[in-house]
Amino acid sequence: MSTNINYAKHFFEACETGKGWEKCSEFCHPTATFSSQTAALSEIKSLEAYCEWMKDLFTPIPDGRYELKFFAADESTNSVAAFAVFHGTQTGPGGPFPPTGKKVAADYVYHMEFEKDKIKHMTKIWNDYISLQQLGWD
Repeated sequence: MSTNINYAKHFFEACETGKGWEKCSEFCHPTATFSSQTAALSEIKSLEAYCEWMKDLFTPIPDGRYELKFFAADESTNSVAAFAVFHGTQTGPGGPFPPTGKKVAADYVYHMEFEKDKIKHMTKIWNDYISLQQLGWD
């Protein structure tokens, strides 16, 4: 499991700093799936697409950064969980509106399921509605 938690940490760092699938893929199965019970991510079904979505988020929110609160592995389920807060300000183009100058502080959790030493599925738990309100995108 120590390999999995290290891979999960490397994946998390790459994903949360907008490196995209090019960097994130080395820690994932090529067909890794993604799920989230959010309107903003409802169309995203692959981890590749989610990593690219995160990369694209750094256009409207160029100062995006995460504050890691918790990171742990569960050997019995061969999974790793991370809890963090994403911070940033919409000062760049993109998003549904011109730059609002508003800030977001979004709590979220990643649950990463492993098969051998690669992520096979990730679930994101996030209240997208609150985040969109904070940014003025609702």
